[in-house]
Amino acid sequence: MEIVEFLLNNLISVPVALLVFALILLKSSVIFVPQNRAFMIERFGKYRATKEAGLNFLVPFIDRVAADRSLKEQAVDVPQQGAITKDNISLHVDGVLYFRVLDPYKATYGVDDYVFAVTQLSQTTMRSELGKMELDKTFEERDALNTNIVTSINEAAGPWGIQVLRYEIKDIIPPQSVMEAMEAQMKAERVKRAQILESEGDRQAAINRAEGEKQAIVLAAEADKSEKILNAEGEAKAIIAVADAQAQALKTVGEQANTEEGQKAIQLDLATKAIEAKQAIAKESSVVILPDNATDASSLVAQATSIINQINKSA
Repeated sequence: MEIVEFLLNNLISVPVALLVFALILLKSSVIFVPQNRAFMIERFGKYRATKEAGLNFLVPFIDRVAADRSLKEQAVDVPQQGAITKDNISLHVDGVLYFRVLDPYKATYGVDDYVFAVTQLSQTTMRSELGKMELDKTFEERDALNTNIVTSINEAAGPWGIQVLRYEIKDIIPPQSVMEAMEAQMKAERVKRAQILESEGDRQAAINRAEGEKQAIVLAAEADKSEKILNAEGEAKAIIAVADAQAQALKTVGEQANTEEGQKAIQLDLATKAIEAKQAIAKESSVVILPDNATDASSLVAQATSIINQINKSA
């Protein structure tokens, strides 16, 4: 009985062992590569192939995954380091490097640690580029400095299968003495700009006042001119109106003088003026000589006319 039981137990364990072995072979021969990653496959220690995203198959116990490389963009913090500018100013600079793996094979077999290598390369390149620029230019032309660093790193990192996308300088810290001098310079520059702006404001204000006074004088002159023109036009119109009235009066008098009643009115008016003239002469002299026919109306009018003419001459 013991022999039969032993045989039955061995017959049952063999299929189980074969099933387990088959599962192990299947698991070892199938790999799933994630998106934006690449697996380096080696066979007996030698590079065999690069497996990209998706379902891939290996030869069990012969092929193995030697390296797993990310193809996504990576950001690496570049530690702070010292650098000397063209005008011999010591600076402390740090930045951020953005890169990605273009060739997984070169990144695996071309360099031992591509992240460390590209970080060190960015530091040396940064020092080299800063040494070509003066201190003021490092602040003004930071974009150009970043571009030059990226270009230099890409030229050196080509054999590693690495592409540097951009480099950003985070901080540029000069010595304390230089910062104090820069602050004093900026303060003086601000004072200078304030004084220039103040002088420009005073000059513009003076110009505006002069322009205002000029405009006021011009407007006053134009107003005076307009007033004189209006007065002259008013006087001319008044003279014309008086002349028209006198002409109309003379015309009316002339028209009435052609009538019998008009002649009588004229004679009466002349007689009245003659009497008034005699009264005026009597005031000037106590003796008045009258002709014999002074009672005649026509002679009285003639005398009155003569007396009026004499008075006008004496006046």
